[in-house]
Amino acid sequence: MNAMDMPTDMTRPDGDYASLVQDDRVHTSLYKDPAIFDEEMERIFKNTWVWVAHASEVPGKNTFKKSFVGKQPVIVTRDKEEKIHVLLNRCRHRAATVCEKKAGKTSVFVCPYHGWSYNLDGKLRSVPHASVYGEDFDKDEFPLVSLRTEQYNGMIFATFRDDIEPLADFLGSAKKWIDLFMKQGAGYPVKTLGEHQFRFPGNWKIQLENTTDAYHFPIVHKTFLDSLDAETGNVFDVLGRGGWVEDLGHGHSVMVMMPELVDLEENLEAPIPERFADLAEELRGEGYSDHEVRRIVRAVGGGGFNLNLFPNVACSMAFFRVLRPVSVDETEIRHIAIGMDGGPEAGNRMRLRLHEHFQGPMGFGSPDDAEGWERVQRGSAAGNDLWILVNRGQAPIIGHAAGDHVTDVSAETGMRAAYQEWKRMMSA
Repeated sequence: MNAMDMPTDMTRPDGDYASLVQDDRVHTSLYKDPAIFDEEMERIFKNTWVWVAHASEVPGKNTFKKSFVGKQPVIVTRDKEEKIHVLLNRCRHRAATVCEKKAGKTSVFVCPYHGWSYNLDGKLRSVPHASVYGEDFDKDEFPLVSLRTEQYNGMIFATFRDDIEPLADFLGSAKKWIDLFMKQGAGYPVKTLGEHQFRFPGNWKIQLENTTDAYHFPIVHKTFLDSLDAETGNVFDVLGRGGWVEDLGHGHSVMVMMPELVDLEENLEAPIPERFADLAEELRGEGYSDHEVRRIVRAVGGGGFNLNLFPNVACSMAFFRVLRPVSVDETEIRHIAIGMDGGPEAGNRMRLRLHEHFQGPMGFGSPDDAEGWERVQRGSAAGNDLWILVNRGQAPIIGHAAGDHVTDVSAETGMRAAYQEWKRMMSA
């Protein structure tokens, strides 16, 4: 289809979002039209399940952490009964935020403006000088607004819609991959270890595309590959290991780069890589059995795939990647390292060192990725009537071990999956 036959930014009828997403391309206006961005916040982020936290970030009674659903600030809490809540971070009186601390422990949120206080389940607890409101004032009518909240395997999601499908149905085929990803606990619960947060001047969908884009890896991340020893470099030959990309439905997708590392409980008898020899020896010295050592070492190295969950989170090899739309041309990214809750300190320490090597602020991965994302946003200013191509690898690989429905590891299947869900939601 000729690009000149399709609508441009200037000719697109208002609200005709379906015309902006074709089977093999998307219109450049998706990156830079503020009106489209505003509609995305309403039609997508207020109408689907959005990832807000991992359960380990609210580890006990009366703990909390701040988060976002789209552009709206929320507080994720675990109340005194250990029930999880997601509450709009807005006092019901005059709209001031009731929580400014990133995370912590408390039994009450107190608005700093007029002193209205709330329990961690959102219930309005007390109002200073309430008698002035009169006898008809009912505190039960003014709790913090609570979003529908559900969990799957430690991952907490929230939605503004009470009539939406259950989270398990929304995740669908992705649940299998979440379960595989959580095997990085090596038999221990998975917990967050720390995070690297930054912003880049670009649209949120540019990053959404990146997580299942193996095509860029040997080019953008050449400096990372050059920093590795030969053995590790072979592991990261992501285009030459028989991997694949798969559309999981609902905009979700998985990119398998290292098939031998999909299930970390398999093939534990394989030789321990040289880069983990010192860690294995330290674990043996601490009294771990050979089986435990192999299981922990395997988990520390991370999984062999990236799982993209539409619209805002990825389980990426060995960390969570969370995106937050800020504006049409600004996005916040959080890279959250994960480890073993109750596992050996040496293993978690190694996880952090590996995370820093690639994803940390001085690492080889994040700065190079961010540079690429920023260049895409700058380049999108050229040629308003041009299209973004997502046409690589449309044909499935017949006879592949993963099934006849999967595509090459460098295919743009994940992007097509996400944009078809974008199209569905924006046109609903």
